[in-house]
Formats: sequence, C-alpha cells, structure tokens
Amino acid sequence: MLNKIILASKSKVRKEILDKNKIPNEVIPSNVDEEVVKNSLLKEKVTPEIISKNLAELKANKVSLKFQDSIVLGADSVIDLEGQLISKPESRDEALDILKRLNGKKHYLISSACISRNGSMIWNFTDKASLIMKNFFIEDLKIYLSKISDENLYAYNVYQIEGEGRNLFSEINGDEETIMGLPVKKIKEYLETIK
Repeated sequence: MLNKIILASKSKVRKEILDKNKIPNEVIPSNVDEEVVKNSLLKEKVTPEIISKNLAELKANKVSLKFQDSIVLGADSVIDLEGQLISKPESRDEALDILKRLNGKKHYLISSACISRNGSMIWNFTDKASLIMKNFFIEDLKIYLSKISDENLYAYNVYQIEGEGRNLFSEINGDEETIMGLPVKKIKEYLETIK
C-alpha cells in the first residue's frame, strides 16, 4: 500500500474514518465551490448520484493537478429524497426544514469517492444507503436540533448516524461509513492494488 494519500476535503469525519482504518493521509482541501457546481448540474436535470460523483471527481482532480504523482482522494455525500437533492443546511431554520421534509419518509444517503493522480481520475466508487425516518412532532425535531452544536450540524448534515442521529430512524440499510461520508472498505481494497 502507498505511504500516504492526500484527502481533498475539510471533513473531520472523513479524516477520522481514514485514520481509524490506518490509511496514512494528509488533508489538503480542494475549496471547490460546491453550490455553483450543484446548481449547474441541477439545471441539466441530473440525478443526486451523478452530482455526488461529479463533485468527488472535481475535488480529487483539482488537488491532484497541484501535487504531481500523489494519490488524491475526493469525496462527496448527498441526500436523495424522492429524486430531489438535499444539501447540507446553512442555517438552523434550513436544518429544521430538511428534517421536516425527511420526517416519516425513506431517503437515500449517497457517498461517492474518487481517486485521482496528475489531474485525472484513476478510480471511483459510489455507494448508497437507505434510511427511513420515524414520524416526529415538529417540537421533537426542534429538541433534537437543540442538542447538536453548530460545528456538527454544518459538518455532518442534519444527522450523525454515529451519535444522536441514529434515534431518528426506524430503519437503516447500508454501510455505516458510507452514511458517515466515506465508503472506506472499497477505498482500502483499491489502495492495496497500488504500489
């Protein structure tokens, strides 16, 4: 396996997942303007899955152009609710609105990973988990949000599956690390093939 990969992401969770899986890494954020890319792709009427794949590739390629011969990992996660893209909230009101939309419904959490070298993708993988949220009164959702710090709310989307967020769901089908934002098992498998 390689000495070290570059993680093209500011996500503390993704770094934690790599560290926990003993994948040596260095964080160099891509600083891609995700909203501009998402809005452009939404105008093309592409699926949330395609948006996730495109963003992961864009992040990895952008950073790998600057670091010749390095292996760069880009990742992106989105929520797909009945074909509609749900992005991370930018305010507590927006977070509550997202929870109201997910309330009592099934949605998919899609996580894409892309590995690039010298500005080009050499591997990618997308995984999808399905989650069914229980039915809650709006007051219960407000109480839930009041327990989450701003840092966690904006970093992890509206729920943390490894924390309080697990209690929001009646059913969770899929890999927990995919839900947290990085399908690390497949990444490890691929990294083992690179010398």
